[in-house]
Amino acid sequence: MDDGKPTGPKPKWWSRPVRQHGVAEAGGPEGGAPRTAPPAPVQDPGPAAEAVAPASRPQPLHQPDEYRTPPYGEPGPWAPAPPVQRPMATPAHGTAVPPAPGTPGPGTPPGHPGHTAQHPGVPQAGQPPQAGLPSQPGVPQAGHPQPPTAQHPGLPQPPAPAGPRQEHPGAPQPSQWLQYDPWSTPGGPHQPLLHPGGPLPHAPRKGRRRGLALVAALLFAGLTGVLGGGVGAYVERHGGLTTVELPQAGAEDGDRAPDSVAGIAASALPGVVTLHVSGGGEQGTGTGFVLDERGHILTNHHVVDPAGTSGDITVTFSGGETAAAELVGKDSGYDLAVVRVKGVSNLKPLPLGNSDNVRVGDPVVAIGAPFDLQNTVTSGIISAKERPITAGGEKGDGSDISYVDALQTDAPINPGNSGGPLLDSKARVIGINSAIRAADSGSGPDGGQAGSIGLGFAIPVNQGKRVAEELINTGKADHPVIGVSLDMKYTGDGARVGEKAQDGGASVSPGGPAAKAGIRPGDVITKVDGQRVHSGEELIVKIRAHRPGDRLRLTLERGGREETKTLTLGSSAGG
Repeated sequence: MDDGKPTGPKPKWWSRPVRQHGVAEAGGPEGGAPRTAPPAPVQDPGPAAEAVAPASRPQPLHQPDEYRTPPYGEPGPWAPAPPVQRPMATPAHGTAVPPAPGTPGPGTPPGHPGHTAQHPGVPQAGQPPQAGLPSQPGVPQAGHPQPPTAQHPGLPQPPAPAGPRQEHPGAPQPSQWLQYDPWSTPGGPHQPLLHPGGPLPHAPRKGRRRGLALVAALLFAGLTGVLGGGVGAYVERHGGLTTVELPQAGAEDGDRAPDSVAGIAASALPGVVTLHVSGGGEQGTGTGFVLDERGHILTNHHVVDPAGTSGDITVTFSGGETAAAELVGKDSGYDLAVVRVKGVSNLKPLPLGNSDNVRVGDPVVAIGAPFDLQNTVTSGIISAKERPITAGGEKGDGSDISYVDALQTDAPINPGNSGGPLLDSKARVIGINSAIRAADSGSGPDGGQAGSIGLGFAIPVNQGKRVAEELINTGKADHPVIGVSLDMKYTGDGARVGEKAQDGGASVSPGGPAAKAGIRPGDVITKVDGQRVHSGEELIVKIRAHRPGDRLRLTLERGGREETKTLTLGSSAGG
């Protein structure tokens, strides 16, 4: 039984009802479920519809086949079945409005002068707009969002009604939110039927789809930006998404130029040793180098002195092999000593150079075990030659003072380097590292030994060679002497011959080299072979730089006059 409800698909709800004039929408109680007013009945116009003048009905829309409007009077496959028309509908405000003059009422047969063919969704000429619908296409009403309506060219627009706006007495009022389905095909099964006089059916909403596409594109761009930033940050922090492999040079020949630091070190290291000495409650570490294949090793006197006559001396070679060593001879005046290892083969003696050929500025390499760090290589230059220095003197009687006419170098030398070789550019020994000048009294801020400040001193190898030969051959070294006792408290410039010796005897040894040359007590010696001397220590250094038997020319002052004397150096062993 037809109860007046449409039999087509139910309209879709896309928004909540909007209140009008304080009255709940569509006949439902306020706050309750909305009710839908039945759509306007669709009447079969019959054959008489063709007699209507062309101006009284719009021309059919020219759309693709799937959107083409069916012929008048023939419902399309997507149109719902027309409901049974009710005789009267209640206006939105609850007051019945009589039909306007000339308006056909219900039951007007087709062909009657007041009957006009109706087509779903197409406004009829002269019919006023319905309540709740926009009075003009594309103009939204207050409280109800209305999408823009596409205007098709060639379609007549309904004229604006004259006089006050009236509701159609026989047309039920659709709810405001059932004006369109944004997702349905125009005229399709999901498009709700609009009452005649409403807006034209909309074409496919390209603008909305373009807007959605634009929003999607913006969202995609933002997402890719965020992801790209995250990936970029990860790559920056972790170096990429794969395992990092840094470029590196390939293997190459390990040989170096013989005169380079690396070449000198490679050549000399097998002949350098580290000494560990203990005895008498003392112990120390120093360096030495191999003199010959018989196992003789040259080092400093102060390195082996803690061992005394019965202490232990252990030698460690550059390859890590160790061997016990015995003392051959030592001399505190030259600060040199020789030890020997037995039962060791494949020794690598270092070649000896000539310290007289050294010039200031020549490159040098020092090898040693500073602070027991063996095989340490440093490099520098010769800073000065014939630098008179004295070292030792801890015993107080002067027996341990060494006098050295040293080579000065800026190659870093530290405690533990003592006795090690100072090499020239051809890996030849030109000096024996012996002393350093510290910035303070010789102790570091933590109470330990002071380190290098670039002032290192080495015994010239020419002197070292002579002393080493004497120690190997005789067990002791001869000192060259001139046969005088010096006044070590003299503060003037030069070395003054004392009035008396320390034991109260004569200050000039009778029959000695000085006596034979005519030197007297009180003379002040100012030069040796033309080189200026400023103290008694410097005179001793200059004398010990020579061998016994060498001839020296001395310049002295006597009674305000300068004189020159020539003498032949004697030996401490022979008087």
